[in-house]
Amino acid sequence: MTIHTPPPEGGRIIDEPMSEALSRRYLAYALSTITNRALPDVRDGFKPVHRRIMYAMQQMRLNPQAAARKCAKVVGEVMGGYHPHGDASIYDALVRLAQDFSQRYPLVDGQGNFGNIDGDNAAAMRYTECKLTPAAVLLMDGIDQDAVDFKPTYDDQDEEPVVLPAGFPNLLANGSSGIAVGMATSIPPHNVGELIDACQLLLERPDATTEDLVAIVPGPDFPTGGVAVEGHASILEAYETGRGGVRLRARWERVPLDRGGYQIVVTEMPYQVGKSKLVADLADLIEHKKAPLLGDVRDESAEDIRLVLEPKSRTVEADVLMESLFKLSDLEVRFPINMNVLDGTGTPGVLGLKACLQAFLEHRREVLVRRAHWRIERVEKRLHLLEGLRIVFLNLDEVIRIVREEEQPKAVLIARFGLTELQADFILDTRLRQLARIEEMTIENEFKALMEELSGLRSLSTTPAKQWKQVGKDLEAVRKAMVSPRRTTIAEAVDSSAFAAAVEAFIPREAITVILSERGWIRAAKGKVEDPSELKFKEGDSLAWLVPAYTTDKLLVAASDGRIFTIGADKLASGRGHGEPLRLMIDLDEKAEIVALLSHQPGGKLLVASRAGYGFIAPEDELLAQKRGGKQVLNGELKAVLRVAGDHVATIGDNIKALIFPVAELPEMGRGKGVKLQNYKQGGLVDVTVFDGAHGPEWVDGGARRRNWPDWKDWLGKRAGAGRQGPRGLRKFR
Repeated sequence: MTIHTPPPEGGRIIDEPMSEALSRRYLAYALSTITNRALPDVRDGFKPVHRRIMYAMQQMRLNPQAAARKCAKVVGEVMGGYHPHGDASIYDALVRLAQDFSQRYPLVDGQGNFGNIDGDNAAAMRYTECKLTPAAVLLMDGIDQDAVDFKPTYDDQDEEPVVLPAGFPNLLANGSSGIAVGMATSIPPHNVGELIDACQLLLERPDATTEDLVAIVPGPDFPTGGVAVEGHASILEAYETGRGGVRLRARWERVPLDRGGYQIVVTEMPYQVGKSKLVADLADLIEHKKAPLLGDVRDESAEDIRLVLEPKSRTVEADVLMESLFKLSDLEVRFPINMNVLDGTGTPGVLGLKACLQAFLEHRREVLVRRAHWRIERVEKRLHLLEGLRIVFLNLDEVIRIVREEEQPKAVLIARFGLTELQADFILDTRLRQLARIEEMTIENEFKALMEELSGLRSLSTTPAKQWKQVGKDLEAVRKAMVSPRRTTIAEAVDSSAFAAAVEAFIPREAITVILSERGWIRAAKGKVEDPSELKFKEGDSLAWLVPAYTTDKLLVAASDGRIFTIGADKLASGRGHGEPLRLMIDLDEKAEIVALLSHQPGGKLLVASRAGYGFIAPEDELLAQKRGGKQVLNGELKAVLRVAGDHVATIGDNIKALIFPVAELPEMGRGKGVKLQNYKQGGLVDVTVFDGAHGPEWVDGGARRRNWPDWKDWLGKRAGAGRQGPRGLRKFR
């Protein structure tokens, strides 16, 4: 290794491998992102930027009773004193804290345009004003009473809190989301009344299970309402493990019209779904005929949300229409649950519902004890001063004489009555009017009250049982101040497959021809395509598959990675244009290629063959996939999928040897590797076909002419045989 000597002018060269230097620096960056930016603290539910905004506004005395100040002023204070990052990120965080459709319990009272549920952005910070809400005050109650630790700010000019006192479980009440390096968090909002009730249960029964807590907190409570249709078991598992998800649907109602008609009115949107974008998406579904049951959509919202959906026909059931739209649009979304948070030591981890509430309660107990110690110090100091005043009242004439006649009254008072310097200074600073008889009685009453308070505080600071009891009382007071009805309805899981047949029943059965190009653009032309040569494609593209079907059919798309996808023929783009990319409709891997396109025939059977020369017979009904990701059918590279319309199979390999054997020799299975079709020393399967022995097979020569194979029986053998040299010119069957 070359030894580098530092240059004499004072530069510094570190001699180390580049991989180590980069990995160490990237690790430092990753840890900084995790602990200082993306993940919230389990105790107060805040990320650093939100905590700094709250503290800066509290220092600016922007309490609920004060006048609002310009957001630009607040952002400037936060950026200059606590958060050395861009003003845009700070303002975005502040705006979110003020949006009642983003926060279940808004912490900033915004005045001006702070955005809306349509997705419009907030006005510039120079136009908007803000102050704290009562909920934010509860989160910072006691912050000036040594309730939490402080640390130096980024420039060591001031201090900022490490965590806020958090009067209620803000992490679960308002939720949080963020993406770090190698980890992310997604916590839905909840009802604070239910959360506090769950905390009270844990205070009474620390051994309560998550199932006991879910009986009180049945699920998330989103600020935009909606209906959660996740099953109880799924929600329980998510709260137990800290990972899962919940399906959230828009709230709707059926409004009858004249002559037996009706319309559907959507009154609540799923969380974080933009209304204007949803309307545009629904209109797009109508235009491209992907929502056959929906006739029209209108946005009649004013102060409240009112989205009007009109069915295409009055015979369409409202439930069937909505189920189809839930599948096609963001009227139903899935909110992920990943409760990845920082614990009290700053360590990231995924916690369940019980662990989060326990961490919050432990934090509240620590805050209570610290505030008690802070108050004890103040009470003891005040009692010390009051003891000096009591001595004054017992020796009032002598004290007045000393003050009037002595040159050093402080020293004489200390020597004469055994006072401390603090007491002597307080006596000398006391006004004469406070020495009246009524003041003496006031001081005695205050002294007795403070002694009682001190006794209670000392008992509280040393008795865990009293501490937990006081935590419960404080939470009950917060509950009364913040209680609000649940907005999100928790419903049972809905099996949408039960409505699938009803939806298909309203799709008109029309003959179409499915056109798929070499580059993967798919469309559907009405009727039959008489002359494929007249079809138009994008420059450099050409026809790959031409499949006759009906609009009610399901299309099976086979890919080379062994997966088979299912597409509804009614969802294909019109044949007037070039169509749309197939990859937008299915989750097809970039390296995978389309092997086959067929129209599904209920009860039919397909031959599935791999490049390695293995294959099997698969029932078509078992190949239908419900998801965009398709269904993994073959283990290996898929070479061919063709309908079994005969009693014999013919194969040909790279060695140009052909083999014919009965279809009955192939097993029937839903997925797998299959059995060997033809044996190859080198190479693999080139093509395969299924034919009826009564008519014989056909093959295609180099000039694309179809040829008969009258003497095919000479190649008849057992499955997995090597075969024999095929007829002259035979390279493929299709």
